[in-house]
Formats: sequence, C-alpha cells, structure tokens
Amino acid sequence: MNILLLGATGRVGSVLLAKALRDGHQVVALVRTPGRITVTSPNLQIIHGDVLDEAALEEAMTRLPIEAVVSGLNTDKNNTLSRSTTLLIHLMKKHHVNRLIAIGTAGILDSRVNPKLYRFQSSESKRKTTTAAEDHLAAYHQMQKSALDWTLVCPTYLPEGEETGQYRVEVDMLPADGKQISVQDTAAFAYAQLHDSTFIGKRVGISY
Repeated sequence: MNILLLGATGRVGSVLLAKALRDGHQVVALVRTPGRITVTSPNLQIIHGDVLDEAALEEAMTRLPIEAVVSGLNTDKNNTLSRSTTLLIHLMKKHHVNRLIAIGTAGILDSRVNPKLYRFQSSESKRKTTTAAEDHLAAYHQMQKSALDWTLVCPTYLPEGEETGQYRVEVDMLPADGKQISVQDTAAFAYAQLHDSTFIGKRVGISY
C-alpha cells in the first residue's frame, strides 16, 4: 500500500513508520526536520516541509498514487492541527484519496458523566487548559463533514511501553475506568485500521 504519513517523527508516528516499512508498504513522510528520521529504507521517501504549506503537502500527496493518509500529528498553541486538517481534506478530495486514519485525544470523546459534553468539558478531564482539546475537536468536526473514510483513534494518557495487544476500544467513549494506553499499542491499533473498515466514520476510545 502507498501511504502518506504525517507526524512521522512523533511518538506514535515513529512507531507507525516502523510498522509500515517492516511490512513492505511504500511510505511518503512529510516532515519539518528530516534528520529526526533515523530509519532508512528503499520504501521510504522523505519530503522536507510543513503541513501548513499547501505546496509541500500536495507534493507529498502526489509523490506516489497514495491510497491512505495516516496522521500522527499533534497540536500546538497555534491551531496547527485544525488548520492543517483543512488543507489535508481539500487535497485528499482533489487527488481522490479517501482513507484517513488520525490520532486524536480522549478529551474529545463523549463524557460518561454528562453525554451532552465532551470529556474535556466535563469533570472527567484533569487538564487545566482546553487549548489542545479544542484544536483536536475542530479537526474532528472537519472530518465529520468531509465525506472521507476517516477513523479517529482517541487514546487517553500515553506513556511509553510495550505492544501488548491487550487493550479495550469503544466507539465515541473511553472504555470505562480507562487510565492509560501505551504509545506502542495505540500505534498498533491505528495501523490495523489500514485493513479494517469497522471504525470508518468513528471516534474510537482506546485504553487498557
């Protein structure tokens, strides 16, 4: 499969990159700092650029006949995630790429204590600021309206750890009493969605 990977130098993204190359997929990675990618492979093409640069993003989208976009992009204080999602959706439609798998946050799942709220708006959230969650939420709303085949993987607290394969998932909510999920298991679940249509058009909470 030909994959466009965004956020390849991040914690989840780097694991996704390793998995894709291990399995022989062709990967195009758009990164701001190419030197942070330490793996080499004939199946990897690295494009130096920013996700907010439409020309660079389009170059990455067209370097190969891309079949799926996998995004491990995180957010910042400048709404980079939602701003880049606007460009990404536009270019995916332009170049007829339908499958999008992205890493979100458990904060934008529905609250168990108040289903009319998102978790970050409820007492379930322990975060003092909502800036990141609001950016993730804006990106999620764009996906909802896009008509793409998207899946949004929403992990809770993300420590480093082993890939166990022993985790729980739930559509729209964080599994009950979910406290954490490793970077490695989060990447493994997201990666598996390349060949699974079960969660198309869904937010998926994931935790142990």
